[in-house]
Amino acid sequence: MEDGIVSHAKDDWAPFGAPLFDRPDARALGRVGVIDVGSNSVRLVVFDGAARSPAYFYNEKILCGLGQDLAKTGYLHPQGRVRAMDTLRRFAQVARSMNATPLVSVATAAVRQAKDGPAFCAEVAAQTGLALKVIDGEHEARLSAQGVLLGWPHANGIVCDIGGSSMELAEISQGQVGAAISAELGPMTLLTLKGGRKARNGQIDATLADMRNVLTARYKTLYLVGGSWRAIARIDMERRSYPLRVLHEYILRPQDIRDTLRYVSVQNLDALRQRAGISAARIALVPLAGEVLLRLLTTFKPKQVAISAYGLREGLLYENMPQALRQCDPLIEACRFAEAKDARLPGFGRALHHFIAPLFPNIAHSKYRIMRAACLLHDVSWRTHPDYRAENCFDYATRANLGGLTHAERIYLGLALLHRYRNRRAGQFDVLLPLIGKAEAQEAEILGKAMRFGAMFSALDPTMLGTLAWAPRKKQLRLILPNGPGQDMFGEVAKARFDSLAMAMDAQSDVTFAK
Repeated sequence: MEDGIVSHAKDDWAPFGAPLFDRPDARALGRVGVIDVGSNSVRLVVFDGAARSPAYFYNEKILCGLGQDLAKTGYLHPQGRVRAMDTLRRFAQVARSMNATPLVSVATAAVRQAKDGPAFCAEVAAQTGLALKVIDGEHEARLSAQGVLLGWPHANGIVCDIGGSSMELAEISQGQVGAAISAELGPMTLLTLKGGRKARNGQIDATLADMRNVLTARYKTLYLVGGSWRAIARIDMERRSYPLRVLHEYILRPQDIRDTLRYVSVQNLDALRQRAGISAARIALVPLAGEVLLRLLTTFKPKQVAISAYGLREGLLYENMPQALRQCDPLIEACRFAEAKDARLPGFGRALHHFIAPLFPNIAHSKYRIMRAACLLHDVSWRTHPDYRAENCFDYATRANLGGLTHAERIYLGLALLHRYRNRRAGQFDVLLPLIGKAEAQEAEILGKAMRFGAMFSALDPTMLGTLAWAPRKKQLRLILPNGPGQDMFGEVAKARFDSLAMAMDAQSDVTFAK
């Protein structure tokens, strides 16, 4: 690969490397449980699946409010403490019943700052057997940044994780975490500050100025981690009638955020939370979180803001990955795992990729990886009823928990898989097309129809049966079939699919029967 351009080489794994999900050191991460005791919520996540891009096997969150009034009293909230203990007893049983080993339990700002934090940890150990590890603010910032790297291996910018009591910032560049810092700027902390909004803004400005002295570089992208940020993103989607309700890799301009926070300020919060699908406890913190976010934008001046669904819990997983696994593409690893688990002929996706590669010469790396992913996923939905297979493929690509996919790439991949099973797409998908444009949609259709044709040779390695050749200047699509099984396989349905592919490419089709 040179200058972002990929040249196809038959029977290699370039540029992604051989699959790692079946290696013992990678699969050792297979069923991992993480319990995260935060200032506002207590959550259990059990990861499983492809080690580099794990799926959420189990995910449950309870808003306990441990950090409520902490800044005022210095102690964990009494009712929140009772609720958290009940939750942790349940989570410990759930994780053990799933054989989630290792099971890592961490506590952040509220337990870290509270005078009764050590007593709470001792009580948790006595009642549940869980050994809560209380992490400091810098470690919390690093874990959140590592979580962003799990989904964005090439992320470059600054990560901001806001919890109930604290806010963490960390630099990320070239797969590494740089400077990391924590401050008491969570909404629950600001809520107890005397002097109203003027005092809060003064405190926020002074704290951010100190943090800016530590994080001195210029940052194009601000990556946001945390429930309050995700709530603001949900409201932005609702305000803009955004058609794809996937938070991960949702991109906003700073002006979008300012417009949305003004929108929040004139709304009935109860009605707004119901429209946006946000809990009452979470929406109550949004205005305060918004005050912090506005000043973050002013202090660090990012060009864009990206929402990350991955954070501290995923960062713990990333921390335990071998370096070779960290360097893998999360999208490709997830698709390889899906093919190995669900496809009728595991391994055929690679052969299909080599068969259709001549149609995409000198493809940019960003498109190459989507083409590779599409070929790996082309048959994982075969158990779905044929009448719904195309829609199921589209939904899988656009809404699945896959890392390393922008929203535009999700739709591109979804359209390609849809056309793997159907020549035409129904009108219900048109609402998403403005996110990629007509040219990209046409290219995805060509990829899908190429896979649809190539799948006709799925009884054998397609590269043994025939070869595709594409002459873009002449607008000529050729299929060269040598003597033998390839000519026998090229029946009526295969010809119809080949002609449909040529039509999508606005090309003349030509079939050559070699002697």
